[in-house]
Amino acid sequence: MIEKDSKIYLSGHKGLVGSAIYRRLQKEGFTNIITRSHKELDLCNQQAVEEFFEQEKPEYVILAAAKVGGIMANSQYPAEFIYQNLMIGTNIVNSSYKHGVKKLLNLGSSCIYPRMAPQPMKEDCLLTSELEKTNEAYALAKIAIIKLCRYYNDQYGTNYISAMPTNQYGIGDNFNMETAHLLPMILRRFHLAKLLMQGDMEAIKKDLKRYKLGWGLDEQLNDNNIVEMLNKVGAYDDHVVLWGDGSVYREMMCSDDLADACVYLLMNKDYNEVGELVNITKGDDIQLKDLFEMVKRIVGYKGEIVYDKSKPNGTPRKMMDATHIKELGWEPKIDLETGITEFYNWYKSLD
Repeated sequence: MIEKDSKIYLSGHKGLVGSAIYRRLQKEGFTNIITRSHKELDLCNQQAVEEFFEQEKPEYVILAAAKVGGIMANSQYPAEFIYQNLMIGTNIVNSSYKHGVKKLLNLGSSCIYPRMAPQPMKEDCLLTSELEKTNEAYALAKIAIIKLCRYYNDQYGTNYISAMPTNQYGIGDNFNMETAHLLPMILRRFHLAKLLMQGDMEAIKKDLKRYKLGWGLDEQLNDNNIVEMLNKVGAYDDHVVLWGDGSVYREMMCSDDLADACVYLLMNKDYNEVGELVNITKGDDIQLKDLFEMVKRIVGYKGEIVYDKSKPNGTPRKMMDATHIKELGWEPKIDLETGITEFYNWYKSLD
């Protein structure tokens, strides 16, 4: 059992997953959580990471830092995704070993599994066939760090566990239309389209001041072309444009559920119980056309949905098997509609 005053280094504490874990650790009563911003510590810099571990000597490490993004960002910046995620992972894992960290929790992604993996995806289908091309660079980096943790455990007797979360959403999410994950991107698109339908330009201006649109559109933005810029990201007063055809399936989990699972594993489970990796998942999914209708209803948008079928769908299905995590004694608590409703209420509260 981890003592509540144990020194825990949480990397990526400002991100969606990291911030949720930080809140959960505090709720559990942990009092010695170490964090560093990117400005304070560049995790791609091996020497800087080494010096940080030498100075702070954390007892436990949570590897939640990563360069992340949706299908567009992964397609446009593959070199950045593979390089930065490899460097972050290898630097933290190796420094953890060199400085005697008692346990490390490595956060991966459902993207590690093959494009056409049998559904639901079990942990042992890793590397059994070809990856999804649109996020291959990110997936390869994450797979490498999973294997790195395993090989350190095998060779050095360390206690490093890897958890693979399904698609996340929640407090602290990214709403930049170019780099956001699926759910915050479409939620914001429906929200902006609703404001256009209502003619509420002041609310739109507040939103645009708080979050970027991406694709260089923010540099072009002015009071006279707001509608044109929103149209370019798929938000219209009478319809919303979404990529693909809505036929693929995705699983969604609230980041607070993931944080609960991560802290549970850190406190209660070791490598000899977890094995090479464990899925953090509910074990069910939703077709995107149904998800889009749900988000549209929650936001209260009355326009139509138009599909841009010239754009890629991505992996046909990505539902992970929940058998192993349930055997380890954990199950999620937040259902999808409740989670999205609370997420949207939080988003609106930022006005």
